Amino acid sequence: MATILIDKLLQAAVKQGASDIHIVVGQPPVFRLHGRMRKLETKVLEADDAVGLMKSIAPERAQRELQERGSADFGFAFGDLARFRVSIFKQRGFVSMVLRQIPNTMLTPQQLGLPDVCVKLVMRPRGLFLVTGPTGSGKSTTLASLVNYINENVDHHIITIEDPIEFYHYHKKSTVNQREIGVDVPSFSEAIRRALRQDPDVILVGEMRDLETIEAAISAAETGHVVFGTLHTNSAQGTINRIIDAFPGNLQDQVRTQLSTSIIGVVAQSLLPKIGGGRCAAYEILVVTSGIANLIRENKTFRINSAIQTGAKLGMQLMDDHLFRLWREQKVLIEDVLGKAQNPDDLAKRIYAAQQGLDDPTKEPDEPGMRKAGGHGH
Repeated sequence: MATILIDKLLQAAVKQGASDIHIVVGQPPVFRLHGRMRKLETKVLEADDAVGLMKSIAPERAQRELQERGSADFGFAFGDLARFRVSIFKQRGFVSMVLRQIPNTMLTPQQLGLPDVCVKLVMRPRGLFLVTGPTGSGKSTTLASLVNYINENVDHHIITIEDPIEFYHYHKKSTVNQREIGVDVPSFSEAIRRALRQDPDVILVGEMRDLETIEAAISAAETGHVVFGTLHTNSAQGTINRIIDAFPGNLQDQVRTQLSTSIIGVVAQSLLPKIGGGRCAAYEILVVTSGIANLIRENKTFRINSAIQTGAKLGMQLMDDHLFRLWREQKVLIEDVLGKAQNPDDLAKRIYAAQQGLDDPTKEPDEPGMRKAGGHGH
């Protein structure tokens, strides 16, 4: 019965476009649709339902790891329809599962709304290119799209290091080797070090979680490769700081210098529900110019945000500016925009000013309710 159920569930998820399926004992299966959780109107799952569902898709290795460590991750293909990234874990002694759908069709950078400057940056011969944002903000999708762009346009050797493998890349113009942590190679840092002997042009590092991996990624970028990486940071400025702070104090100066010469760009992104269904991405973009490289080297990262504002003609933008545009173009609701903003108070003021029809968004709007108090309070 469990196998029938899992097929039906996966089919429904693909058909409805659910991003995630949650299997938890004590309630029916739950789909995440356009960011909202929806319970299915089927039977409440018992303990043995959850175990049956888990066993019907989890490889032996993952089932062992679940017993020994309490959780495991793996990827699996559902026919030609889709792939799923699965996390199985225990809670209150029961087995739970979350399946994230990885679409089979790859969107182009243009379809994702990624600015053209990103495509230009990744076609450079070397350097570190980071895509950052909270979990579920679409980082994997952005990276897959850029890797696919390279794959279709140039004859490179691309190595991806993932945990687990998400999008499958086929050899097009480029040759693609995808290595899975725990299956093909023990760790990210080990895989990067090995990759350098495998004649790569492009290395994708799924997650830069620890010092060793960050170090390996920076030196791979320095030695003449394009390295893609992801971090769970919310802004470009925060990303630079996070990398430097990962190192012990006595090494930080050296890392600032290394990072300033190797990093080429940062995209920080978040996903918002779109008015009328679906979702759209908001991007913060940092293009590392020689001026910005100097700020990194001289430990003046606090000035990066204003450098992004002045670098608009190079394709740079701050997250809040993009959010403001999405609101103005009536693609997203105010509350969703403010929920993702870096400075929600400032953005709220700007939106309020725009609603009042004041042309200059930098002007301080009069506080609502001030006028009644006689005069503007100046």
